[in-house]
Amino acid sequence: MKYYLSSYKFGDNLDDLKRLIPKNNKIGHINNAQDCLGYDVERTRKSQQDQMEYLNSIGFESESLDLRTYFHNTEALKDKISGLGALWVSGGNAFVLRMAMRLSGFDIIFEELKTRDDFLYAGYSAGICVLSKSLKAIDQVDDPHNFPYPEIIRPIYEGLDVFDFALLPHYDSNHYESEKIGKEIQRCIDNKWLFKALRDGEVIVIE
Repeated sequence: MKYYLSSYKFGDNLDDLKRLIPKNNKIGHINNAQDCLGYDVERTRKSQQDQMEYLNSIGFESESLDLRTYFHNTEALKDKISGLGALWVSGGNAFVLRMAMRLSGFDIIFEELKTRDDFLYAGYSAGICVLSKSLKAIDQVDDPHNFPYPEIIRPIYEGLDVFDFALLPHYDSNHYESEKIGKEIQRCIDNKWLFKALRDGEVIVIE
């Protein structure tokens, strides 16, 4: 799998993102990190639409991929993703996103996707935080006790285990979570937890 991991939105490495567009340019936009209780539904819908339009403008063929549609139906989600060449996973609450991934079986499917060299995983903020082995380093930024899905009443701290370090976006940036991220970084240092901080605009590209 190839990765385009941005701190915020599309970042400053758009040439890389365009270059990474796979032959199958169909990309599923996962917005479930914004399913949080208390989020503005209309604002969330508009944000997703704007991002999908932008993805289309640079060469992708985007569509919404709502993991809620596939809760307890992993095979259907697997079939859906098999027709895609990429995923864009947006920001929001990483714990809520992780819950949606668990309920839909995305985490199981992801293990197979990781072995493909023709598939792109791209996204930002919560969408990259879930790739860490553990989400413990961000639970002072994202509320782990926001439970929008009645099937889950306990936080899921296990990430998708691509990295053995925490990814901490919005560091030293003009972002409302930047101050909290700074405190999380200090907590990582105090506890000797591995981490990588990204400023908004910065992107990690893995091929």
